Amino acid sequence: MDLKEKITSKQATICVIGLGYVGLPHATAFGQAGFRVLGLDVSPRRVAAVNSGHSDIPDVPSDLLAELVTSGALRATSDYGCLAEADIVLICVPTPFDSKKTPDLAFIVSAAEGIAPHLRRGQMVILQSTTYPGTTEEIVQPILEQGGLRAGQDFHLVFSPERIDPGNQQYSAHNTPKVVGGLTPACTALACQLFGHLTPDVHAVSTPRAAEMTKLLENIFRSVNIALVNELALLMERMNIDIWEVIAAAKTKPFGFMGFTPGPGVGGHCIPVDPYYLSWKAREFDFYTKFIELAAEVNADMPEHVVRKITAGLNLHGKALLGAHVLVLGVAFKRDIDDARNSPAQRVVELLLDSGAKVEYHDPYVPCFEVGGSALHRPTERLCSTPLADGLAHADAVAIITGHSTVDYQLVLASCPIVIDAVNVTSALAEQSGHAIRLGAPMPAG
Repeated sequence: MDLKEKITSKQATICVIGLGYVGLPHATAFGQAGFRVLGLDVSPRRVAAVNSGHSDIPDVPSDLLAELVTSGALRATSDYGCLAEADIVLICVPTPFDSKKTPDLAFIVSAAEGIAPHLRRGQMVILQSTTYPGTTEEIVQPILEQGGLRAGQDFHLVFSPERIDPGNQQYSAHNTPKVVGGLTPACTALACQLFGHLTPDVHAVSTPRAAEMTKLLENIFRSVNIALVNELALLMERMNIDIWEVIAAAKTKPFGFMGFTPGPGVGGHCIPVDPYYLSWKAREFDFYTKFIELAAEVNADMPEHVVRKITAGLNLHGKALLGAHVLVLGVAFKRDIDDARNSPAQRVVELLLDSGAKVEYHDPYVPCFEVGGSALHRPTERLCSTPLADGLAHADAVAIITGHSTVDYQLVLASCPIVIDAVNVTSALAEQSGHAIRLGAPMPAG
């Protein structure tokens, strides 16, 4: 039976390499769709958790995972030897950058090197990790071909960008449209057939490079528009105009406008990273992405602006940042999730510590948070979330960096005279308290 028939009849075995925020949702989605799934991860702890039916990814309920494991539809391992059973391999590993903002493809290279000795004719390898155009053909393909098999002839090679949005209750791996770019039309067709079991909307592009660039465009689009409203927020503070009011008014236009909002910076695994992946690759073509890099620079500067507002709030009450107790509310990169990767809160905390402030944080989703080891704060420090009431009891100032919906902001406003709100969660309450300092808004009267 060839691969096309196996996919059609759901007899293909799928191996997902990397069981994190991208890999585990895809593994469970294919398991629910009726495929046998192998999860491969280098972390023994994560493998053990998956095999016991415990999910540490909020988008994957533990009861669903346990059901798939119990039924035999899904099992996890750290042994690349499991690829002998696999017909399709999905690579879902992290793609960070290093301290110089250079792409770090170590996880992709490691996965490809792990696959290569076990690669056999007729298999399909699909890279899903966000990366720069050319990675599939320039990095992954040569590694996979080291054993003598040729991509597009002996095995199928595809890039299909992940589009997992942590915490999104509306769109998941089951209904988010997929973009697919194979090395050959046959590769593309097989991958489209596979992802058609998850979502009815699969869009084919001509090459892996086009698919890789699609994901970068999606996230750079957001980066640039967030930078625009962040810069306008700084201007409107000086002009004594509330940008949140302006955005709400602009959103009433039914065409030609999208409502992006300002904040303390950008976070997560894509938006802070992708512009640098593209700008690095662009230099190979003697091209400089000035507009994109400027947007990334604007967003990267927002944590410093937040710290300036904290300093200003303390100064209004005759206090200095040096020695002040600052409670940071929310360190996840967006509301109501437990993912703190590249969170702007990390930069805010580092800047506060480097200025001599005493920092605590409260986040109901992130029990521990590591900061430091950067140009902003050399020492590495591990902080643990403090109960809200305890943190408020001795806080000189509160900085709201992530607006989790479970936090009692009325209590925050009532407990501390200096509240800096970087995400506008106190706007409805500020009229009652009168003292919240909101990013992108006029300073409170008095």
